[in-house]
Amino acid sequence: MSALPAVMAGRTVLITADRRSDDLVESFARRGATVRHAAAMSIVHHSDDERLVTDTRSLLTDPPDVLVVTTGAGLRGWIEAADVAGLGEQLRQALGTARVLARGPKAKGALVAHGIPVAWVATSETTAEITEHLLAEGVDGLHVAVQHHGNGSDGLDEALTDAGARVSPFVVYRWGPAPDPAAVTASVRDVAAGGIDVVVFTSAPAVEAWWSAADEAGVADEIVRRSHGDVLFAAVGPVTAAPLRAKGVEPLVPERSRMGALVRAVLVHHGDGATASDG
Repeated sequence: MSALPAVMAGRTVLITADRRSDDLVESFARRGATVRHAAAMSIVHHSDDERLVTDTRSLLTDPPDVLVVTTGAGLRGWIEAADVAGLGEQLRQALGTARVLARGPKAKGALVAHGIPVAWVATSETTAEITEHLLAEGVDGLHVAVQHHGNGSDGLDEALTDAGARVSPFVVYRWGPAPDPAAVTASVRDVAAGGIDVVVFTSAPAVEAWWSAADEAGVADEIVRRSHGDVLFAAVGPVTAAPLRAKGVEPLVPERSRMGALVRAVLVHHGDGATASDG
């Protein structure tokens, strides 16, 4: 097998993600980059999340009319946590009686793998499309369970509640503090000093946490200045990009909100014509 073009040679990439950070590190390192990792937030895993199990028990006594699944990983984690608590089969049965909506093919695939029929899939893979679809159908008086991704509801819970639904949110991966705050502080100082060429974000909460560290270090204004030519900021999708834009930073955003598409967009930006599979 021939070596991949080292289009990132001589460049330093900062990865701010916790989940799937190894995949990102490897993807950029294989193209010659020097990779720094400073997770801006940690993830409270579903197996340690007592609140998730408590909320699941409540759902089993009051099954939903409608289920919204936003991520395949989130659904798998939810059912895994239920299995550990001895509630897995009950949860599958309860969810299988609901009208199920999936936010894209990965969410649909996870549902099908667990034997849960899918009634509708958001072709744009956005929460906004799900919100529009449900409001058009009408949710007044319905019990809607929503499995959220780590970025939260994106306004879905509020819109459904305003339309008369009773919403039960399930956040399978919750955010915790940075595992190494000193590394995060060092990373914001290095970006401001010109020691980083690319900064990669995969969640909006990580943007906010990383930017808070920049504010505390007094380097936020310099980071904004460097983003206008010296440093490439890359965000996995529009939700992640929004808080960067609010700070005055215009990030590179792939057409599809996938890890693989994010890596490919950065590589193409730096002159690589090769393709990489979406992750």
